[in-house]
Amino acid sequence: MNHKALITSALGAVLALGTLSSAPTFAAEKEKCFGIAQAGKNDCASASGTHSCAGQATKDKDPGDWKYVAKGSCQKMGGKLAEEK
Repeated sequence: MNHKALITSALGAVLALGTLSSAPTFAAEKEKCFGIAQAGKNDCASASGTHSCAGQATKDKDPGDWKYVAKGSCQKMGGKLAEEK
């Protein structure tokens, strides 16, 4: 392996490790907030099973749709941390 390829591989490994270590930080700083997503702007599947992907909410503030928000801000925005039953 030549010198340039070795350096490129090492740099790629360092960058990959930096990306992996930021994932737990994201999870610690965010929480799922139900009932605040606007139509078409939800972050993932509906808890009620009406759709299975982000961006598929059909109405504003559906209690089954959620968005990630900064930890501690959900109730201030009028949302709930768990889906209403």
